[in-house]
Parts: sequence; structure tokens; C-alpha cells
Amino acid sequence: MQYSRGRRRATGPAPAPRVAEAHTAERPRDPHREARRRRGPFRQITDFAGASGMGQKAGIALAASGLVLTVSVPVTGPMMAAQEQGEPLSSIAAAAQPEISAAPGARIEFSRSAVGTRADPDGKLKQLLSAQSAGSITRAASAGTLGAPLAAMTTVSPFGNRVSPITGGSGDFHRGQDLVAQCGTSVLAAAAGTVTFAGWHPYGGGNRVVVDHGNGLKTTYNHLSSFNVTQGQKVSRGDIVAFSGTTGASTGCHLHFEVEVNGQVVDPNGWL
Repeated sequence: MQYSRGRRRATGPAPAPRVAEAHTAERPRDPHREARRRRGPFRQITDFAGASGMGQKAGIALAASGLVLTVSVPVTGPMMAAQEQGEPLSSIAAAAQPEISAAPGARIEFSRSAVGTRADPDGKLKQLLSAQSAGSITRAASAGTLGAPLAAMTTVSPFGNRVSPITGGSGDFHRGQDLVAQCGTSVLAAAAGTVTFAGWHPYGGGNRVVVDHGNGLKTTYNHLSSFNVTQGQKVSRGDIVAFSGTTGASTGCHLHFEVEVNGQVVDPNGWL
């Protein structure tokens, strides 16, 4: 009996080879993926900045140790749109934006320009007088609401008790403020109002103008050489109402300026 030296092979049908399962469903493609790839990662960031409202920012400067990165972001969306459509930036009306850079370790600060507003003294005065009587307005609130009656203000005799320049006696009460003025100097309305008197004052004021500013506030201008307004006339702050002189109880050319509140004279300095 002879035996075969080889291994016995298994008899029967061979197993069928494995076949990989076919994927019939194809992965959906992003229609904008190719456009984003062409624009690059930085363009994608700027697109997001423009969509989120950050595109109006000027520039971003980053400073790291030994590395400076400068990034300029367009200020308007049309510049981005023009690039996407292949149009040159020269066709866009927007001005080119300067680059913002910083040295390593530099301190970067962003500041706004100072914004100033011009005061409106007539508006302030009108607001004060419409809210309350002139007699109840505090000195702190009234300060600066009246304009200067002369272009150059130099006081020679203040409001209050003084030695009379006419009689030389003490205890004379000075009802206003005497200001240096050569005869013929322009006298200006201290605020907007109505002229209620322009004539001769029988109690020493000489030629006199009174302007009513409303709600109990009046200003008077005395010892005038001539008038530039008439009774009933409307005037604005700074209008020329008269010219200085030395009429009435006066020892020389000057302007006697008074402020009246509800018929009572007060220190003009509290309103100038």
C-alpha cells in the first residue's frame, strides 16, 4: 500500500471571493466649496467679518514677540464684491485704506478725535427763564447767561456801596457796574429781548436804554451819547443798541450797566 506524501486537499466547491459592497449613494457636494478654496482662508475670514458687521472696522495690527502681522480689512462690501467678479479695485470709488503696523512689543491705542460744541448762552438763558422766575435763579445757574455790553470789559466802579464820585460822600449805593468806554463806543445788547425804554432818565442815568429779556429780567445802559434803537424794537445778543457817553450824573465818558430782576437791581457779575 502506498501513501501520498502531499497533504490531502479538501474536496468540494471553493468559497466565493468577497466582493466589496458598492456605494451607490454619492456624497453631496457643497456648491460654494470650490469658490472658498480659490479665495483662500483669509478671504473667508474677511467675508465673515463683512457679514457680521465687522467689515466697517479700519485695520487690525497684531504684535507678537519677534513677529509683526499687518492685516488690512476693506471698509466696504462693494470692494469684496468687485474682487469676486474680477473687477479691478481702481473701478471702485472707495479710497485705498492705509496699512496699520506696529513694532514688536509696541503698545497700540485707538482714540477718537475730541469733539467740541459751542455753548448757547441765549438757549441757556431762555431755558432758565422759562422754568422759573428770574428772582429764584441761583448765582451759579445765572453765571455766564448774559453777554458783555462792551467789546472790552474793564470795571472802574463795581456794584454796591462806594464813595460818591459826585458828592464825595461815603455810603453811596452804586446800582450797577461802571465800565471803561470812550465816548462813542458801541454798546451791545447783553441778550435777546425787547427795548422797553430809549430816552432820558430823570434820576441821573442820562440817555438810557432798557431791554426786557422776559420773566422779570432786564438790562439797562446809561449815560449814552446817542441811541441806535427805538422803543418796542426786538434786539438780539450783541446788537448795537447805543453809543457810550457822559450824559446825566456822570464825571466822564463811561458805561453804567445795570441788571434788574423783578424790579430790583442785582450785581451784574452774577449774570456775566
